[in-house]
Amino acid sequence: MLNITPYASNFVEQVDWVFKLIIGISLFFLILITGLMVLFIIRYNRKRHPKATQMKDYLGLELTWITVPVILVIIMFIYGYGAYSPMTWVPKDAMKVKVIGRMWQWSFEYPGNKLSGELVLPLNKPVKLNLYSEDVIHGFFIPAFRVKQDVVPGKDNFIWFTPQRLGEYEIFCTAYCGLRHAYMGSKVRVLPEAEYQKWLEALTGSQNEPLGLQLLRKNGCLGCHSLDGTKLASVSFKGLFGKTEHVLTDGKEHEVLIDGEYIHTSIYEPDRDVVAGYPKGIMKSYKSLVTDQDINTITDYLKTIK
Repeated sequence: MLNITPYASNFVEQVDWVFKLIIGISLFFLILITGLMVLFIIRYNRKRHPKATQMKDYLGLELTWITVPVILVIIMFIYGYGAYSPMTWVPKDAMKVKVIGRMWQWSFEYPGNKLSGELVLPLNKPVKLNLYSEDVIHGFFIPAFRVKQDVVPGKDNFIWFTPQRLGEYEIFCTAYCGLRHAYMGSKVRVLPEAEYQKWLEALTGSQNEPLGLQLLRKNGCLGCHSLDGTKLASVSFKGLFGKTEHVLTDGKEHEVLIDGEYIHTSIYEPDRDVVAGYPKGIMKSYKSLVTDQDINTITDYLKTIK
């Protein structure tokens, strides 16, 4: 029997309760302060009191508006910390998935170097997501699970949770990371254990992919260039090699043949010859990251994408 629960993850109930507490307190004081403002406007308007009078110190009132907010802040902190603290205690039996953020896509690596473009998880099993960025700061956010964490280059961040409800849920990036930030999304699919194991067994390992494709994935190229003809932030790799394109060089448009030399130049000097219709400044230089041999391997792979 599946565990039926209205909450998508084990953190939803606690986080929602804290938000309701804070919203309730805020709403109470919004109504109270607004009501007092209206009352004072009516009661102490200039028609009733044409001559202003000086108000003296009122110790009781001053103590009240100092003490009450302090108590409320302490209450919100206690309940907020009570909801946050369990998010840092990862169960020892949690399964581990590596999450890689790059402009502008998420990828998920399972044991055995198996890669997926979506996060697939078994029901009612705790999971720890180890978060890595290959370029800039991203924000990994699954609203339905009430979990979010920054994905920072050079910093080992993580989140954990237990999926408690079957279904499909959205993943967003919450840190502005460039031109296609709004499109940097993915999915979480929660499956029964048996279906998850079948999916995992069928998942292709990265070692089975052509080396050129592995290099494209590793360097985040597929965040801007599709393999199926879809227009993203730059031209699609499909049918690109051997094609003639209009490019802008120093503001002047001319035609070039997309060959090995052009690919080499575009990887090392991406703003030199930009395909017409696409903006400059999106791609960084990979001169220190990609070798000449890597470029030759990528070029050979691009020749196969028709």
